[in-house]
Amino acid sequence: MFGNMGNMAGMMKKVQKLQADMAKLQEELKSRTIEVSTGGGAVKVVVNGEKKVQSIKIAPSAVDPEDVEMLEDLVTAAVNEAMAKVDDMMSQEMGKLTGGLNLPPGMF
Repeated sequence: MFGNMGNMAGMMKKVQKLQADMAKLQEELKSRTIEVSTGGGAVKVVVNGEKKVQSIKIAPSAVDPEDVEMLEDLVTAAVNEAMAKVDDMMSQEMGKLTGGLNLPPGMF
């Protein structure tokens, strides 16, 4: 009977360590950046691990007053791709930490 209590205490310590490690990793990932370019480098977007856009660079050749829609599409595509790459980075790093456990959303 008391053996199970010891196992539970050990499990709780592992969960607490995992939570601390995940919090540390999340802080570290906030400082990482992802750079994406579209249109052959016409638009470059840099996003950090918090999904905050750090910069957008637009090549002068991409600025055509007659085709603003193309530029809007390039910027949109670059931002969306950068956000998806941040999600991928987070998933990969968290997967390394949890050893591939499928944890319910919001558990940590």
